[in-house]
Amino acid sequence: MRFRAAFLLALATPLLAHVGSPDIFYEGDAGPYHLLVTIRPPQVIPGVAEIEIRGVSGDVRQIRIVPLRLSAARQFAPVPDLTRPSPEDPRFFTGSLWLMATGSWQVRVMVDGARGPASLSVPVPALATRVLAMDKAMGAVLALLGLLLCAGLVSIAAAAVRDAPLEPGKQPDPARVRRSRTVMAAVALLLAGFLYFGNRWWSSEAGVYSRLVFKPLQLEPRLYGSRLLLELKDPGWLNRRTDDLLPDHGHLMHLYIIRVPEMDRVFHLHPERTEGGRFVQQLPDLAAGRYALYGDIVHAGGLPETATAQIDLPAVSGRALTGDDAAACAPPLSKGDYNRSVSALSGGGRMLWERGSAPLRARRPYLFRFRVEDASGRPARDLQLYMGMLGHAAFVRTDLTVFAHVHPSGSVPMPALLLTQPAGVPADRMMMHMNPPELPAGVSFPYGFPRPGAYRIFVQVKRNGIIETGVFDAKVEN
Repeated sequence: MRFRAAFLLALATPLLAHVGSPDIFYEGDAGPYHLLVTIRPPQVIPGVAEIEIRGVSGDVRQIRIVPLRLSAARQFAPVPDLTRPSPEDPRFFTGSLWLMATGSWQVRVMVDGARGPASLSVPVPALATRVLAMDKAMGAVLALLGLLLCAGLVSIAAAAVRDAPLEPGKQPDPARVRRSRTVMAAVALLLAGFLYFGNRWWSSEAGVYSRLVFKPLQLEPRLYGSRLLLELKDPGWLNRRTDDLLPDHGHLMHLYIIRVPEMDRVFHLHPERTEGGRFVQQLPDLAAGRYALYGDIVHAGGLPETATAQIDLPAVSGRALTGDDAAACAPPLSKGDYNRSVSALSGGGRMLWERGSAPLRARRPYLFRFRVEDASGRPARDLQLYMGMLGHAAFVRTDLTVFAHVHPSGSVPMPALLLTQPAGVPADRMMMHMNPPELPAGVSFPYGFPRPGAYRIFVQVKRNGIIETGVFDAKVEN
């Protein structure tokens, strides 16, 4: 048993790319105004976040935005920026904000309209994800200009010593020429030292900044019989912890297990924490194969993360799923239909994706609508809340480099949303638009694909105590 566990651990590998969608999508209410907010955080910090806000109703006159720290109880807010309404669509507003430091932020949206002032806050993780490199051609041009500037400074210094004191028409004597050459050498050495130590300083600053570049948590899985042990591993990024987690919809971790490369089996599980950053999950029956693991967590400061791994598993004889855990089968990717908009459910029911005929494009916000019908083709009337919401969806790029767990309110985790609320505001008031008094026969998710490519979408709803999963495929263009 120990040998098999060690062997499986050796086969467990992290996914090569940081997964997730950098853009933030949120659908919510600012008082009487229903808004769809899209925030595109900068790739470097400090940097500029781009904000897009669409008002569902037409009675919004003005929107102002301001960045605030997410968890600071008291802070001095800068003067809010006024967004710009679109000339073509008066319901669409755009703006930009500077995010000056790494960490969890919120964008406060202040609305003024026909029904008075109101506001909402959207959490935003400000993470440097890359170090911007200078264009090679631009670097070569600047280097050449720098050399010319240094040569000019040396020649100016020499001329100042050799020729400046002379009267017009007179030639410098040999002593003055020698003195000018000495000055030339001294200035050249001074400039060389300046360039050398300037480069050392710049490299040091770049090294400090590189330590700020986000390094996602890694997920280390081990299999013991039918028990999957998971440990969060920090590759070293700032002062991040692995034991400061907040429950999201009642669970400290949402674990998606997807069989690859065909993505024909998906499990949405909820491991229990044993200690610190260690979790354990009793697995259901699993066929042998390679599986991709995505573990969603939220830190105490509101920062969400997705820890990833891949593992080769033997056939597992487990136990039946209980509680919020769910499993589903899907058509193999090799037989996927990217025009299909219907997914079969149990008991003859089906889920329909109201996708429209227009092609899907990257970096554009969409409202993905899914309708559930019973065996007779009528709207299903037996939908229930699944972990407190109308549904859950996972958008996964087929090369496994993008994974996004999205709720009807968007890609913002609930614990981060709660941190934006003043003390004493009940969570159910904020979730009223997510949990209407009478449940509809469908669910929608605001989301936008970060990159073009092929994606698989898993949509989960709960019907009469049974968790159902619809599976759809999408091709996304530039």
